[in-house]
Amino acid sequence: MTAFSLEPAQLAWCADLRTLAAERLRPLADKGEPGHVNRALVAELGGLGLIGRLFTSGALDLCLMRESLAYACTEAETALALQGLGAHPVHAYGTEAQRARWLPRVTAGTAIAAFALSEPGAGSDAAALELRAEADASQAGRSSDTAQAGRSSDAPVLSAAPDGPARWRLTGEKCWISNAPEADFYTVFARTTPGAGARGVTAFLVPADRPGLTGRGLDMLSPHPIGALDFDAVPVTADDVLGEADRGFRVAMGTLNLFRPSVGAFAVGMAQAALDATLAHTAGRDAFGGKLRDLQAVSHQVAEMALRTEAARLMVHAAASAYDAGDPDVPRRSAMAKLLATETAQYVVDTAVQLHGARALQRGHLLEHLYREVRAPRIYEGASEVQRGIIAKELYARQEAR
Repeated sequence: MTAFSLEPAQLAWCADLRTLAAERLRPLADKGEPGHVNRALVAELGGLGLIGRLFTSGALDLCLMRESLAYACTEAETALALQGLGAHPVHAYGTEAQRARWLPRVTAGTAIAAFALSEPGAGSDAAALELRAEADASQAGRSSDTAQAGRSSDAPVLSAAPDGPARWRLTGEKCWISNAPEADFYTVFARTTPGAGARGVTAFLVPADRPGLTGRGLDMLSPHPIGALDFDAVPVTADDVLGEADRGFRVAMGTLNLFRPSVGAFAVGMAQAALDATLAHTAGRDAFGGKLRDLQAVSHQVAEMALRTEAARLMVHAAASAYDAGDPDVPRRSAMAKLLATETAQYVVDTAVQLHGARALQRGHLLEHLYREVRAPRIYEGASEVQRGIIAKELYARQEAR
């Protein structure tokens, strides 16, 4: 890892994380069952203090952690990231009671979190959510004028009914949810105001044991658990709201703006692993009377892999630093970082497979593993096409503001 403005201490920390991932986390990951939560691995991440660091450090630290872990153990990286994604809304928007109940367990690695945004008909178009949060019949006609207490200082306040918190019933489906159906709680986004688009969505903290909530695993390419959730009149109250009613889209976008650059960091870690494996292979492989690296067609491809990986890393670091500095240009920078890094990783891993030949397609080979892992980040947390749309929208908005 090089360049940008990383301090020697940061570079040393990244090196330590790569060693930690290879020596302590990789063995636990290998014992896990594909498609299921590896609770031993999550507990180790908690015991090492890495999950807790998600909530006390900035975006750049998050990116450094994800890139370093991904280099040696993608399973550990993903387990860490999913804890952060699912629990960050609680950390940033939750009440004191919500944070006290869940964050210590998340930090310790004993409670599994999940971010439940996508639906069968609303993936990239998050404003098209159809999971319904309908007012409980017993609450009909009540006014809401008593402020709910205990929220974090940066979170909006939700009003509650005079004789008790407002109540809703969640009905519908969520799909392609990481850690489902095995999570202990879900950050769920549901429509509280029909026809209001992004303005009519509310975020709820829903424990997995709520009546009416069921789930099933999906057989996906990714080795980590992904599932669907069914909500059959699942009860929630104002005590379960994260942020403010009808303002849940703010919770979702605030979370994604933080995590999108770090998805890019995950991709950069995979790209670097593929590049290093390719350097070693092409330097040692005999071919046509010399080594593979002696062939210009090969060496130029390796140079292109390195160029793109470093460019992606720099953009990820720049986006994360902008987030930490409170730059108003964060949505554009985050979208650019995720887009460039994930597309770059796809290219680098694919080229690495090509230069390795058939051996890279064998089950258990590093590149066979990376080839399966690298595809999904171009889709989740906003597909590449969505990122291009965000970038263009921000650019035109800046032009019109001049």
